[in-house]
Amino acid sequence: MRLKPGRPDLARYADLFAVPAATADTAVSFTWLGVSTLLIDDGTTAIMTDGFFSRPSLARIGLGRIAPSKARVDGCLARVGVHRLAAVLPVHSHFDHAMDSALVAERTGALLVGGSSAAQVGRGHGLPAERILEVTPAQPFTLGNFEITLVESEHCPPDRFPGEIDAPVRPPVRVSAYRCGQTWSTLVRHRPSGRCGLIQGSAGFRSGALAGHRAEVAYLGLGQLGLQPESYLVDYWQETVRTVGARTVIGIHWDDFFRPLSKPLRPLPYAGDDLDVSLHVLGELARADGVALRLPRLWRREDPWPENR
Repeated sequence: MRLKPGRPDLARYADLFAVPAATADTAVSFTWLGVSTLLIDDGTTAIMTDGFFSRPSLARIGLGRIAPSKARVDGCLARVGVHRLAAVLPVHSHFDHAMDSALVAERTGALLVGGSSAAQVGRGHGLPAERILEVTPAQPFTLGNFEITLVESEHCPPDRFPGEIDAPVRPPVRVSAYRCGQTWSTLVRHRPSGRCGLIQGSAGFRSGALAGHRAEVAYLGLGQLGLQPESYLVDYWQETVRTVGARTVIGIHWDDFFRPLSKPLRPLPYAGDDLDVSLHVLGELARADGVALRLPRLWRREDPWPENR
């Protein structure tokens, strides 16, 4: 951790909160729900990454054991109007991504989809085997109107809880029980419209992993990115945005996830990240490539496709 006090001022980036709102004619919408949780919905099929809503405080994490908050999960699902989901897909298995995933799947009748570590989260919650789908990496599969491809990736360094989850996770547990497991680049193609989005939930990458894949929109995780050397940010952009040919980039996983969603969002403190650095470097890369760099608004159904701006 660094000694730099305070945290970035979101007001400096007001102009970046410019993703168009979805309309009745929107083919497929994305709704950001904090960290790397995204609701993707076309009115017929809805899926969600992570489904993390409990957001326990840093003090609670440091002092004891954590468990999903049913009240917070139910409240957030109600606020965004989610009753049924086809699937919940954790981008990896740290607590701030996977802790609530099985509860959200239970509440919405969804499949819990991912690798073996995510499956252990589901088993610990008591999800039946038929509600847990362990995928083959890089092999597309269909969920209603969506084709999903999970490509193996890496966590942004440092990964504080590396390794696989090798036994069912039965909360309450220490935060270290949620080891990273498989980290995914999640490609979501809407079959009726042909639109495709990349969700890079962690600001990590695996060189060459996304070669041959295309996506017009990329939701990029920014957490810990601002603490990396500039060369890392350039490589991250190259291995995600440039590789898939995205024309719109939307930054996620920059918010302070120890703070409940009932309070106004704020960035992570400088001690844990530096959003100013991330947006400065990525902004320069975006301008050089003619790419739109944006930030999402919490709770709002948005239409990120470039032709709608």
